[in-house]
Amino acid sequence: MSVLCTGSVAVDFIMVYGGRFQDVILPDKIRMLNVAFHVPELRKSFGGTAANIAFNLRLLGEDPIILATVGNDFAAYGEWLDRHGIRRDWIRELEDAVTAGAYIITDLDDNQIIGFHPGAMDRAHEAKLADVDQPFEIGIVSPNGKTAMVENARGLKKRGVTTVIDPGQGLPLFDGEELVELMEGARVYTVNDYEWSVTLEKTRLTEAEVAKRVGAVVVTRGERGSILLRDGDRQEIPAVAPERVVDPTGCGDAYRAGFLFGLERALSLETCARLGSLMGSLMVEEQGTQSLTLDLDAFRARFEREFGASF
Repeated sequence: MSVLCTGSVAVDFIMVYGGRFQDVILPDKIRMLNVAFHVPELRKSFGGTAANIAFNLRLLGEDPIILATVGNDFAAYGEWLDRHGIRRDWIRELEDAVTAGAYIITDLDDNQIIGFHPGAMDRAHEAKLADVDQPFEIGIVSPNGKTAMVENARGLKKRGVTTVIDPGQGLPLFDGEELVELMEGARVYTVNDYEWSVTLEKTRLTEAEVAKRVGAVVVTRGERGSILLRDGDRQEIPAVAPERVVDPTGCGDAYRAGFLFGLERALSLETCARLGSLMGSLMVEEQGTQSLTLDLDAFRARFEREFGASF
């Protein structure tokens, strides 16, 4: 069985600003913002939430399925996926569009400002869930075109598939009522701490009320670890300290891959979150979102050292 990854496939343009946003973005001038950042470092890499998650799942020995749309400039990216053994049977190429692109500026505190051109992703609903004829038991709905996110969430839940909802950068597309429908009945709803605040504000629900609508809520908080909410219980999952901090881009996607890896193996949600923490930490140690290499034996040994248990 496989894990189905629905969401964006994109090209990332990553720029590093050698200062701190807080030093140049003045709160009292925010309504008349006109700021330029000098970014001497620029990297182009393959990314997109669905593809990043799939890439990391493949490193963990999974055989993920990507359901997405891309544009007429996808050839090089497609060859990259082929080289890494990631199937693209259900990635639909649109000849009259370009592949989505993310333009990311990161500062010295690992804060990020992101501009995203959706391109072919806006027509992601043209890649149909019904066309996937490969068996899978888990599906994740990650940032994508709004129609695709809604249709995929409904379709996965209707099939009775274990469904993970990860709205991410797509969160602003939904009002409170739409967001409740998206998450309701899902096995896991996962967001970062900022997105969690937005979720509570949009839905006007309490943490406990949201947790009642899903099997569990996972809130990632970077170096402060993550929170697992379920059945009225709140559990802190510690972060794994990276050996070096190189680039936070893609850390969240790596966390989700580790979590899905554990979920596919029917491990406890605590173990899933710990696997996510370790994958996220390893990703921070590398540049780019699909640059990690992994030795599974070393990964298991590191997990045991960090958490005092095996998986």
